[in-house]
Amino acid sequence: MGLYQDTIGEFEGLVSKSGSAWADISPEYAARMRLQNRFKTGIEIARYTADIMRNDMAEYDADPSSYTQSLGCWHGFIGQQKLIAIKKHFGSTDKKYLYLSGWMIAALRSEFGPLPDQSMHEKTSVPGLIEELYTFLRQADARELAGLFRQLDAARSAGNEVEIQNLANQIDNYQTHVVPIIADIDAGFGNEEATYLLAKRMIEAGACAIQIENQVSDEKQCGHQDGKVTVPHADFLAKIRAVRYAFLELGVDNGVIVARTDSLGAGLTKQIAVTDEPGDLGDKYNSFLAGDYIDSAEDIANGDVVVKANGKLLKPARLPSGLFQFKAGSGEDRVVLDSITSLQNGADLIWIETEKPHVGQIASMVNRIRDVVPNAKLVYNNSPSFNWTLSFRQQVFDAWQEAGKDVSSYDRAGLMSVDYDGTELAAEADARIQSFQADGSREAGIFHHLITLPTYHTAALSTDNLAKEYFGEAGMLGYVAGVQRQEIRQGIACVKHQNMAGSDMGDDHKEYFSGDAALKAAGEDNTMNQFG
Repeated sequence: MGLYQDTIGEFEGLVSKSGSAWADISPEYAARMRLQNRFKTGIEIARYTADIMRNDMAEYDADPSSYTQSLGCWHGFIGQQKLIAIKKHFGSTDKKYLYLSGWMIAALRSEFGPLPDQSMHEKTSVPGLIEELYTFLRQADARELAGLFRQLDAARSAGNEVEIQNLANQIDNYQTHVVPIIADIDAGFGNEEATYLLAKRMIEAGACAIQIENQVSDEKQCGHQDGKVTVPHADFLAKIRAVRYAFLELGVDNGVIVARTDSLGAGLTKQIAVTDEPGDLGDKYNSFLAGDYIDSAEDIANGDVVVKANGKLLKPARLPSGLFQFKAGSGEDRVVLDSITSLQNGADLIWIETEKPHVGQIASMVNRIRDVVPNAKLVYNNSPSFNWTLSFRQQVFDAWQEAGKDVSSYDRAGLMSVDYDGTELAAEADARIQSFQADGSREAGIFHHLITLPTYHTAALSTDNLAKEYFGEAGMLGYVAGVQRQEIRQGIACVKHQNMAGSDMGDDHKEYFSGDAALKAAGEDNTMNQFG
């Protein structure tokens, strides 16, 4: 017997034991409702999805072409539609995750209104979005299974035994829309205790993977903005441990921690690290400080700070803000130290925030990290903050120029121009963009590729196109030709928006609860029937 029949059998036993009081309870209907709600708590989801990630990490270690991907989302409906689309086009959710972007919460989910990515939004909105995403993903399961159950009923009515068995197999082997979410906790929204408390809420909502960055909480900046300030390793490791304790407390022993370093673009620190002896982590952190070596107290002005570094007295360069500067050009070395330190002290994956998408640059850092931690794996932000077209056209230009190829017909600074769109250089650049994820995973240790803000941009682009048409000469044709007709032609389930919102499931439940007396919405006068 399959899962479906086993579950029906379980309820048949319960109903039988309850006698006449449960005479109107259908074991099959009860089985359907249970199978439509597989996950009862966020902790169950976190445990289930953590196992998926761990298995995917092991598969990547064995085969770097087996990388994973995700897209960022800012609403449960957006996440749901991504997974519905993935199942529709690829038949499986294998290696496909969701990313919860702190940037998009700040810009789109804060009660203060749109905010920059500086951790000023309500931290409770982070677990709130995780819970919302999984609510919509579970609803997608319930809706799709409900459709299979209705098809099963129709096959039974028609006496089609082959179709009955086919549908029973689909139900027994159903693949959920619930997938791992890599959730952004920013810099922890405070000290290590605040980080622990928020991490607990995120895990309870369903997060199996938490990404935390090594910036100062109250000075936090977007990874692609200026003015980033990092913290000494001891401070960051305390927060990594706080997240691990939260996972362990809640029984999600396989929880995944992604340690992000912003050191490549961060030229400032708020603190001089505590150091006990030469060569320890604090001493290494301080060795990157910019400043002047001094010989005597006469070289010290009022308010100056002096530390012993590299066996000498160093007067670090301090800004009027009180922040200290790092040496110019030390970013890559600090990234390597950050990543090794995090991986050796509890992190499972690293995230290196870069200023451009360049496989060679990423590989140069990851290879150094792997010299110390051979199985180091990277989560990489395929960021919309990069001008991908210009960057890759310039990369091709530089490669051709270095190889001695004639590039005199191209203006390197102006390669974004539409005039170059049909050129050989543009075609080569697009080919490199297309293979970027595979190349990065093979050559630079990238286990997971994500785009942080895709639906922020797709929503803006599609809305702009619709507004231009609808409020212009096209009028209603702007919506019909540009949206509804495309939904019908492409088989987008949302064209039946009442069904997507749960109307048919509501009818199913009314029948379960009220039998023939049920007042249903899906009768012949429902305009949704116009879509077949």
